[in-house]
Amino acid sequence: MYRAVTMKVLTAGVEGSRGQGVEWTEADGRRIGKPDAQSQKPEAKAAGAGAADLRALAELLRHTSVSVRWDRRGMRTFLDGKDVSKEIRSPEVSGFVSEVSAIPAVRRKMVAEQRRVAAGQSVVCEGRDIGSVVFPDADLKVFLGCDTEERARRRQLELGEQGVRATHRAVRANLVKRDRIDSGRATSPLRRMPDAVLVDTSYLTIEEQVEVVCDLARRKTGLLKSEARSQEPKAKAMRLGTRTAEHGRC
Repeated sequence: MYRAVTMKVLTAGVEGSRGQGVEWTEADGRRIGKPDAQSQKPEAKAAGAGAADLRALAELLRHTSVSVRWDRRGMRTFLDGKDVSKEIRSPEVSGFVSEVSAIPAVRRKMVAEQRRVAAGQSVVCEGRDIGSVVFPDADLKVFLGCDTEERARRRQLELGEQGVRATHRAVRANLVKRDRIDSGRATSPLRRMPDAVLVDTSYLTIEEQVEVVCDLARRKTGLLKSEARSQEPKAKAMRLGTRTAEHGRC
């Protein structure tokens, strides 16, 4: 399955499933010169209320705030003022995040929070509905694909670096489960948009993935600048025509 990255003026959106190579988003953002805004997860807090208790969940979401900060360690995620950067990537959260995030109230909250965090700045953002729902007008959308076995291997290594022990089989099963839930949910499902560039990361290192997306971004920004320059004569002619018409009326 896949994940998406988007860039919005320049917003870059990367979509796809966990383990596609999304770990490079922060490095990619630094290369492009934009902050990284990963899909944050108030779902982690929401799970405490129980996914079946929708009224309690809705009330909980009303009092939940998510923020991100950047320091020498990279991007840090805060939930109600508490640093949860490590917790939101734990197996415990991964085990229930798809079920909780499929709840419409949670998706609405997530979209609002992501847009708020990215407001007024150019960002590189990744998530399963980033290009399709959160930033549908992003200047660049990238859809990452990867072999399931390779995704499981990458995710297992990532967990190991965090001191978490998990078998390849368990990690793979969790990835497949999340893909199935995220692709089939009614609200903000995981899907590739027609204007998203598909990049298969199965045999690419993180450095190679970064270079591919940075190259796409360079081409896109060059195209945008070229389009802007081509519009200048038209805009000038329109302004001149307006002034001429006004002079004639006088």
